[in-house]
Amino acid sequence: MNTSFESSRPLGSLVLGCVFLGAFPAHAQPLQARPRKTASVASSAHQNVESILVRGTTRGSARLHPTDETTYSAERTDFAHRAAQSVADMVATLPGVTVLQGNGPRDSVVSVRGSGARQSYGLKNLQVTEDGFPMTQPDGTARADLIDPHAYEGVDVFQGPASTLYGNYAINGAINFRTRNGADIHGLELGSDFGSFGLFNNYITIGAGNKRYDFMLFGSDVRSNGFIANSQYNTSTENMRLRVNLTSSDRLILKFVNNVTDTSLPLRLSLNQFRSNPYQNGCANAASAAAGCASVNLLVNGAYGARQTMSPQQAGLGRFDRRSIVGLRWEHDFDPGTTWHTQFTYDQRHTDQPTSTTAFVGPFNSYNVQTDLTNRSRIGKTPLTSFVSASFDYMDYGYQVYNLTPQGGATRGALNSTSYGHQWNISLRFQEDWQFSPLWHAVIGLGGTQSDVGAVQTLYNRSASSTSLQNITANRRFFNLAPEASLVYTPTKDWTLHSRVGTAYATPGYSSFFVTPQGTYGNNTQLKSETSLGFDLGAEWHPSPSINIQATGFYEFYRNELVSQSAGVNTPAGSYTFNAPASEHRGIELGATWQPLHASLPGARLKLSYTYDNQIYTKYTETLSNSTMARNFSRKGNLIPGVMPHFLDARVLYDQPDGWLQGLGGFAEVTWRSSFYLDNANILKAPSYALLNLEVHYDPPERLGWAHRLHSYFEVQNVTNQVYAAGATDISDTLLSTGQQAGRRVLANKTGSIYAGSPRAFFGGVRIKF
Repeated sequence: MNTSFESSRPLGSLVLGCVFLGAFPAHAQPLQARPRKTASVASSAHQNVESILVRGTTRGSARLHPTDETTYSAERTDFAHRAAQSVADMVATLPGVTVLQGNGPRDSVVSVRGSGARQSYGLKNLQVTEDGFPMTQPDGTARADLIDPHAYEGVDVFQGPASTLYGNYAINGAINFRTRNGADIHGLELGSDFGSFGLFNNYITIGAGNKRYDFMLFGSDVRSNGFIANSQYNTSTENMRLRVNLTSSDRLILKFVNNVTDTSLPLRLSLNQFRSNPYQNGCANAASAAAGCASVNLLVNGAYGARQTMSPQQAGLGRFDRRSIVGLRWEHDFDPGTTWHTQFTYDQRHTDQPTSTTAFVGPFNSYNVQTDLTNRSRIGKTPLTSFVSASFDYMDYGYQVYNLTPQGGATRGALNSTSYGHQWNISLRFQEDWQFSPLWHAVIGLGGTQSDVGAVQTLYNRSASSTSLQNITANRRFFNLAPEASLVYTPTKDWTLHSRVGTAYATPGYSSFFVTPQGTYGNNTQLKSETSLGFDLGAEWHPSPSINIQATGFYEFYRNELVSQSAGVNTPAGSYTFNAPASEHRGIELGATWQPLHASLPGARLKLSYTYDNQIYTKYTETLSNSTMARNFSRKGNLIPGVMPHFLDARVLYDQPDGWLQGLGGFAEVTWRSSFYLDNANILKAPSYALLNLEVHYDPPERLGWAHRLHSYFEVQNVTNQVYAAGATDISDTLLSTGQQAGRRVLANKTGSIYAGSPRAFFGGVRIKF
């Protein structure tokens, strides 16, 4: 169901007809200018029943959303009045979406219905786009480093199994980021954020546009000392979009994104280390380190033999990554009812990551071609929109893994392993979107993808007397189909009911084939594609302009779910992936906005999002081993680790609409995350937490003349100074010498899991427009 959870319009508005085609995937359809207007469409059979939310464009092409899919959107007003350091600040108010800390300052692990909660970095099991251009590479990798919220107008999150339209890796849905429009900027904006831990973010935005073109250029430079030892960083981002109307029926859109991330990186802690020393103070020197410090054991000669214990600072752990994306799209209208889009995107990701005992180095070059055709017609008097699309993406890569030496500065030693290979996906999909009566709306579709992964890994086994090489080959092909069907029913103007059956798939990425359960590089090529079948049933109620409520229940059945776990800090690869034969995800999402005093205090609002997410193994037997034996343990009925069962965000907001204080506003926010298991045996939990954030801002009204161009804010995060786990990856269980599973005491000392969240922090910012 296409709904947007924001206060500026009804949640329950039904997206109908030719304008809002469920068939348009976000990655094929760039969401550009979207001025909002609401309209009522009357029919002879039922007057004023459909409440149609029109998200249109003045750019000559319809920017469309899935009609049938549960969708939440955050607009610029939700995050523009705060520090907005990462994508976490953009999606904080969206039901079903949680964020964990990844490996770096802006490497947020965005999870939709628990999709990426078991990963240590990036956006997994999601297709990510920006202005309709793909930000997910063919191996399913997308990272949030390149996202500076100041550049964006909003973000749309499409939830549930969605491979019918979005293809491979849309196992839990898709996300589309929308940059600002040049015509809305209409000039030059300069801004600066500053605050605790030496944070400075200086940014510039240039925009211009008219009926013939629209141009937006953004650039920022962010630096901070970080609140954890060895977490200082500097990252720069450039983002550009140009749209040109060549003729009344032809448009070109050029897109460019570039990001350079240079960050030191602390190590993830065990639960006991986190409780003892969450911010890793006094850890700079491993020989005299305080309690609770994490360290790495590096090969003295960089090849074999004796090891030396080093702190992250002494070893020089960090990341230096670059991401460059350029895309070009041609849009052509054959006639008012038929539109053709074709686009090409080149995406290069270059990594240099000395993050543990090894350094991971290499380029990843991706190429993506997409084309689609949309026809808007009628069956009798009822509108029908038909969509067909084809896409091909290809990635070639070559990376090297070097042992780190104790010389400091992330000095590389001997080669540990190399891997060279490719992955491509070719997809076909179609969808029929039919408004077959004034009250009913139906969507059916089918998508399929052929994927090919070919790679060779070479392992270097070194000793004092010799060096031997071991080659591991992965040549795998996968074919997956994803049908879907949905119904939307609008019995009155206040109610919308929707039901959906969706399917999805995700093939193993190249990297998962070459990491063993021991966290070493080796053979793991038996992995299968994961698939899911999901059911959504939801309702939306908006009895008055001041109340908007949306609730969706979901039940999803997974086969061969790909689950990742940490093998510990002092392992070359750190995390490994396995298939859980059968699992189930079920839960409830709730979003609501309310203006309790609509007449007497129109500037006051309450905003709530809550998600219950229950995920269990229904068929999975895990094998644990030690030096003398191996035993099998059934995990049937256990909660899948890494997934928060409950998470809630509640805000009380106020913006003065008139008078001498017009433009003054702020909010108080409470965020609560429940505890969740970290291991398959359900023995160890990451602790729950609740945070309080406060913000105040001032946007002077136009009557104040030049002062109207100046925006300012001040924010206090984590007011009560709570110590909490902002990121916690899953850990593997352990088999004791007695043949029993290790208990909580042993697991609480397993490293490689937890990053602490920020202590109390103060931020401010100014922005001026010319």
